[in-house]
Amino acid sequence: MTTQVQLTFGELASLMKNGAGITVDPEEMESRPDSTFAEFGLDSLGLLGIVGELENRHGRPMPPDAELCKTPHDFIDLVNTALTAGA
Repeated sequence: MTTQVQLTFGELASLMKNGAGITVDPEEMESRPDSTFAEFGLDSLGLLGIVGELENRHGRPMPPDAELCKTPHDFIDLVNTALTAGA
């Protein structure tokens, strides 16, 4: 039995809270596909911290352009593609 490893909006919201102290409603983030991380209060340093946490959690590097993603939707798509390819 294989376990599908996927980053969810809930998990991303939790990482934003724990890593940058930013509280975001995951449902709101998911329902606003064009909203940027900046609109939710997350800057590039905060996103870099989230990338680092995901790398530690999964034991492998995230795509080099993950920290350049502008929207949560783009970030989740990119990370999930990388996690699926490496599974």
